Amino acid sequence: MRPTAKFSISFGLVTIPVAAYNATDSSTSVSFVRIHTADGGRVRNQPVCSLEGIEITPDEIGRGYKPDGGDTVVPLSDDDLDALPLPTAKTLTILAFVAGGDIDPLQMGKGYYLGIDSPAAAKPYVLLREAMERHQRVGLGKIALHGRETLAMIRPVEDALVMQVLLWPHQIRSLDGVLPERQTEVAPAEVAAAETLMDSFGELSEDDVHDHYREALEEIVAAKLAHREPEFPAGEEQPTGQVMDLMAALQDSVRAARKSRGEDEDEAAGGSSGGGAGPGRTTKKSTAKKTAAKKAAGKKVAAKKSAATKTAAKKATAKKASGGGRRAG
Repeated sequence: MRPTAKFSISFGLVTIPVAAYNATDSSTSVSFVRIHTADGGRVRNQPVCSLEGIEITPDEIGRGYKPDGGDTVVPLSDDDLDALPLPTAKTLTILAFVAGGDIDPLQMGKGYYLGIDSPAAAKPYVLLREAMERHQRVGLGKIALHGRETLAMIRPVEDALVMQVLLWPHQIRSLDGVLPERQTEVAPAEVAAAETLMDSFGELSEDDVHDHYREALEEIVAAKLAHREPEFPAGEEQPTGQVMDLMAALQDSVRAARKSRGEDEDEAAGGSSGGGAGPGRTTKKSTAKKTAAKKAAGKKVAAKKSAATKTAAKKATAKKASGGGRRAG
């Protein structure tokens, strides 16, 4: 890999020359080109001057800055940018060490692998990495990359240091207009059922982190080139529509997750009763069976009492008849 930037990490009085390498590869992502639908020709963006209306060459393109609240554009040359008093242009100065959980994931941007840029940097490089790993801390600092200053986080990953570009706090939008207008409450049983559903999810498999969209798109392209219909593997139909009964949807989701792992109904019932959050249909069936059994037992007892009452009545009638016959004689 070729480094995209070279600078030094300032750690107190220790300086570590490093080279930054792109940690991600965007070339493998799906991208489309724009075409003219009438004939399939490519639609390109041409650099055209807004004043003269003519196309210009790349060496005629420069930088300009538009201040807020105006239409004036101020030209800026490379010399103007080089004259900026930025100590971060060549050095990433670590300003603080914080716990990794204190960084809002919304701030995290592009990642870079950091490697040593000279043999003398090996020992301080390893020292910083091991110190952060043992202390469970990440370093925060500022660095100028690609013509602009940005926040950066340095953290240990395996045997290397990784730099994560961070957005400025003012670049994170507020939650105004996102949250529901009215406060929504959920029952404890619903929360427990949701926790049971979370526990029923297994580990991520290799297939889960595979780009199936890219494969399907490539199949469509291959089918068009071969003048045939695309062939896709049959998959499970995903449920759609509005959820009306949240509790029933949670319970059905738990059963579906367990079924996908090959667990039978009995195991599911045992797991749900042990977690205290499984008021599923299996438990309802078991309760119904117990209730039916109690009713049947009650009917048997009532039948026995009724039969005993009828027998006692017959005996009393027979005695009365016998006594009456004797008095008549």
